[in-house]
Amino acid sequence: MDLQLQNKTAFVSGSTAGIGYAIAKQLLQEGATVVINGRTAERIDAAIARLQAEIPGADVSGIAADFSNAEEISRLLQQLPETDILVNNAGIFEPTPFTDIPDADWFRFFEVNVMSGVRLSRHYLPGMLRRNWGRIIFISSESAIQVPEEMIHYGMTKTAQLSVSRGLAELTKKTNVTVNSVLPGPTRSEGVGGFLENLARAGNKTAEQVEGEFFQTARPTSIIRRFLEVDEIANLVAYVASPLSSATNGAALRADGGLVKTIV
Repeated sequence: MDLQLQNKTAFVSGSTAGIGYAIAKQLLQEGATVVINGRTAERIDAAIARLQAEIPGADVSGIAADFSNAEEISRLLQQLPETDILVNNAGIFEPTPFTDIPDADWFRFFEVNVMSGVRLSRHYLPGMLRRNWGRIIFISSESAIQVPEEMIHYGMTKTAQLSVSRGLAELTKKTNVTVNSVLPGPTRSEGVGGFLENLARAGNKTAEQVEGEFFQTARPTSIIRRFLEVDEIANLVAYVASPLSSATNGAALRADGGLVKTIV
């Protein structure tokens, strides 16, 4: 299927690895010009080299910025004043017992996971409205709906993203601009892979055993009973970013393997 993304420019935050990298790759494969982002120039350069090797002729560049730093975000926006597609993917997670989460971590998670998307959307939405075309996509999580007891501060930020996304969609009435959220389930990203390996070593088990136990105990409502692959998330995001998704606006779209037990 041709997603009609030629001549479109996309910015994907937090895209040197994991879900963000897969999204950038999928958009490049569909012919979009993509600007990736990471915290260091070294990670960006490595990701660009990999993308260009995987997709010959890919029109990809990168801008370094740490989304916990508002000044670095301001410099990023000066370097990239406009974009057709904004994917708010940058985020952090960390399993921590509720009583052990200090105030500073609550603010840190909100700063990175919520305010990054707020600041980027605030800058790019007016231009999209003037041009009468644009896509803003928040990469939220099923944790926005089923808040995990092991990282309540993370779930809180993912719920906040849904509120921001839906509110922004209300500002796009009678235009060709859309704002949506995509809610991945547990995904085999860079961070999750390392987490599983550490658990396996600590318990003298295989990664497969740890994965099976995770879906038996921590996420028993999953229907597919496995971690999602990053490409499975990227496939949905690429469609939502495309002109073909014009009737989808203000939506929270689940790619969670059936983990959330609701019918809508």
